[in-house]
Amino acid sequence: MADWNKGIIEEFRANEGRVGGSFDGATVLLLHTIGRRTGKDHVTPLVYLPDGDRWAVVGSKGGAPADPDWVRNLEANGEATIEVGTETIPVRATRILRGGSEWDDLYARQVARRPGFADYLEKTAGIRTIPVIVLERRA
Repeated sequence: MADWNKGIIEEFRANEGRVGGSFDGATVLLLHTIGRRTGKDHVTPLVYLPDGDRWAVVGSKGGAPADPDWVRNLEANGEATIEVGTETIPVRATRILRGGSEWDDLYARQVARRPGFADYLEKTAGIRTIPVIVLERRA
């Protein structure tokens, strides 16, 4: 996975935030988090949903039974940095709780843009709630 991410990160930076392959046509950002156990910087490419002046990311992990590490890192430290296009932005993360209209709206909008997210929800039914995280610019 690290090698796969490394290639996407390099492509993202070489092409002003655009990547091809399975991400072709998707809005992609690079999320920088601090490892909750290691304290090391981690960079993760993620598909995001533009939401006004916010960025919504979904911790689907392809429908795996556990949350991705980046979600747990954000829960431990809600301050992060993102790269969007050629801009680097300090952000604060807020987890949107499932069962509310905001989670439903954001997830449905992401499914409309990238239908595979519906499959991830189906795969995790009864196992875990897929987190939706909103990233907002910090001052």
